Amino acid sequence: MDGASQTAADYTVVQDWAGYGADAHAVWRTLFRRQATVLVDRAAPEFLAGIAALSVTADAIPDFRRLNDVLDRATGWRIVAVPGLVPDAIFFEHLANRRFPSTCFIRRPEQLDYIEEPDVFHDIFGHVPMLVNSVFADYMQAYGQGGLKALGLGSLHNLARLYWYTVEFGLIRTPAGLRIYGSGIVSSRAESIYALDSDRPHRLAFDLMRIMRTNYRIDDVQESYFVIDSYAQLFDATRPDFTPYYAALRDHADLAPGALLASDCAIARDRPGARA
Repeated sequence: MDGASQTAADYTVVQDWAGYGADAHAVWRTLFRRQATVLVDRAAPEFLAGIAALSVTADAIPDFRRLNDVLDRATGWRIVAVPGLVPDAIFFEHLANRRFPSTCFIRRPEQLDYIEEPDVFHDIFGHVPMLVNSVFADYMQAYGQGGLKALGLGSLHNLARLYWYTVEFGLIRTPAGLRIYGSGIVSSRAESIYALDSDRPHRLAFDLMRIMRTNYRIDDVQESYFVIDSYAQLFDATRPDFTPYYAALRDHADLAPGALLASDCAIARDRPGARA
């Protein structure tokens, strides 16, 4: 699949669903079945509801056109195909207009457990189901709008941490205990287990300023996770003007991914009957 040669000004391409070969669909099938098993008592109910609403299955890599019919009716979002990572301004512009940029390629069989750049499994299986939830969908749009502003203020590194610790690696408290909604976790078998079952990482209550001070690693499982009480909490956190926040953050040193502060509120694992 070589849509990159026909990239539009907004970095979109045609998915060319018919161009996927049997090997590509087989990789999707393996990844989907593995995650479907491990996420049964780990994924947030809203994530699982999104998977069901979109009728995403193990059968084949989904056709973005079919998903868009459902997604547009649910929350007004659409998926746009892109050849890979896109410039920050383009990424934020898409989110601000309720368009989620998804890569088209899928990892090779030897990359089942780790891939450096997001592929179609990470983007579609990991991200898109949460866009069926109206509150989370509004949060993502607000994040895109905030990203455009952060670019002009030279504070993108702070805002990027919010995306990392919520959209990519966020946990939520539910009546049944902690659950996963972050795409980086739900699309990874190892981290799906580690994030909820391991004694190693810190699990801390959501704190906007704390998060925007905290560095992260992209080459290993997380040393800290931040836990929200509701998606409304996320959306409300994006309502204020971040300009004074960025100014205040300039007076504070960045924190290491595994740092623990006296002011942090630790969240109990609360995983009765956890299983691998």
